[in-house]
Order: sequence, then C-alpha cells, then structure tokens
Amino acid sequence: METVSDAVTGLLAGMPFEPWQVGLILLAGVWAGLINTIVGSGTLVTFPVLVAMGVPPVTATMSNAMGLVAGNLTGAWHYRAELKGVERTLLKLVPLSMLGGVAGAALLLHLPEAVFGYAAPVLVVVALGFVVFQPRLQAAVRRRKALQADAAEAEARARGETPTPLDPDRASQPLSLYVLVLLAGVYGGYFVAAQGVLLLGILGVFLLASLQAANAVKVVLVAVVNIVAAVSYILFAADRIDWWVVLLIAVSSSIGSWAGAKIGRRLPAPVLRAVIVVLGVLALVSLVAQLV
Repeated sequence: METVSDAVTGLLAGMPFEPWQVGLILLAGVWAGLINTIVGSGTLVTFPVLVAMGVPPVTATMSNAMGLVAGNLTGAWHYRAELKGVERTLLKLVPLSMLGGVAGAALLLHLPEAVFGYAAPVLVVVALGFVVFQPRLQAAVRRRKALQADAAEAEARARGETPTPLDPDRASQPLSLYVLVLLAGVYGGYFVAAQGVLLLGILGVFLLASLQAANAVKVVLVAVVNIVAAVSYILFAADRIDWWVVLLIAVSSSIGSWAGAKIGRRLPAPVLRAVIVVLGVLALVSLVAQLV
C-alpha cells in the first residue's frame, strides 16, 4: 500500500522546476502579493520570473492570475474597514469589473497565442508606464480630491449649511467612472499586469471618495477580475494552466498580501518601484527575444 510519504514523493517528482527555481517563484509571489496590496503591478514581478523559468507567456499569464487570487482576497479582507461609505458604489462597479474580466479572458482564450506574443511586450511597456508615472498620477489624484472637497464645502456654505464630509454613496458618480472601470476589467482579464495601478488612477480621479477608499475599492475590483478570469480559464482552458505555478503563487502571494497590509507601507516606495521596473524590463527583453 502506498504511504503518504510515497504519495508526496511521487507528487514532487512531477514538479517541473528545480528547487532554486521554486524558491525564486515563491520569493516573487511574496513580493507581488506585498506590492499588490500597497500599490499594484505585482504581476510585473511574477510574470517575468515565470517566463524566465521557461513557462510559455499565455500559460504564465493565466496561471499567475489564478495564483494571485488568494493574495487578492487576503488584501481585500484587510482593507474592508476602508470600504465604509462606498458599499453601494462598489456594488455598482463589481458587475462592470466582472463583465470586463470575462471579455478580457475571452480575448486571451480565443485570440491566437501569436497575438499575445506581440501584444505582451506592448502591454508590459504600458504597465511600466503606469508604474513609472505613478507618483505624478497620485499627486494629480490628491489635487483632484482637494478640489472636490473645497467645491463641496463652498457649495454647502453657499446654502447656509455647515460643511460635512462627502458621502460617496449619496453622491452622483460620473458616467466616465463606470466606463473606465469596465475597460480596466477587460485589460485585467487579458493581461493582469498593473491593473491595480490603472484602477487606482481611475478611481482616484473619478470616484467621489477619499484616496484610501479608492485604494480599498481597487483591491476588491482587482480580486473580482482575477476570480472571473480564473473561472473562465478553468472552464475553457484547463489544459493550459500550470497548476504548480498556481499553487506556488497562491501560497506566496497570500503571505505577501498579509505582510503588505500589516507592514508593507513602511517600505520605501522608490525601492518598490525600482524593482518593478527592472523586472518589467527583463520581461520585455525576454518577450522580444522570443519574437526575434
């Protein structure tokens, strides 16, 4: 009779990676989970590592997105307090992210893999652009929030009322917010990388709420897109999923998300950004080399 030890040994024998590769993937997953909770763009850490380990780009994208779901949910749970006051708005945005995630996953599954091979380098450049210009984007968001607060206060005083904090769920959110969240869902369902940074920029500018609330909504919507995409992959392309990658990224990104919610805010943002850019450039070089 096969013992538990024999079963584990047999399972590990099917591991497609060397021990040092497993360690590198786990480290990348922890780092990705950490920065996904704080800023976003964790895929720009895990994606190049997986591609460098010999995982095909489409398989790497699909398996990575599925693995990151665990970290996304961990981050969303830790940000639940910041969602107070935006619950009804969030409920309107979730279906749009779901629809976008389905559309993006459908594009990934049905377009020829060669299309992704050409699109991936372009999308990496786009994602890196979001990361590099994230400080300016965040500064613009803060200025927009200050203007919104000043306008609300001036309007209240003009009516002879005492200014009160803006209630996002009672405010009329702009149509552009819903359209852009839908498009961000399509982007996330197709490529995953830096969708958090993209969403934070959209929500920070167009969501009538605080920046902390915008970040909390971002974490939830990223989780929604990745979950929808993961379900689509399982239903329609299970044979293209590397379950070892899913397991390794799921475990490590959950640890990273927990750390990001607890202590990650203490890490210098320039250091995080520099690591992301370096790894993103390496991914770009690897993808272009495969095309050449």
